[in-house]
Amino acid sequence: MIFVDIKPKYVVDEKGRKTAVVLSIKDYRVLMQRLEDLEDALDLDHAVETATGFREYSEIRAELQVDSC
Repeated sequence: MIFVDIKPKYVVDEKGRKTAVVLSIKDYRVLMQRLEDLEDALDLDHAVETATGFREYSEIRAELQVDSC
């Protein structure tokens, strides 16, 4: 896993409690891309777990070769 070096800045209330985070546009885009990648990986995991009827590549290739003749 690649570590993402994010440098957040915190907004605090009058008691010093963190209430919000401010990110640079670059850091925001990096986080959004990582989130999209994670969603894609989870979708792929789900597809593999629920898939039925996979065929071997060699079978599909042979079928395509016959169709092109």
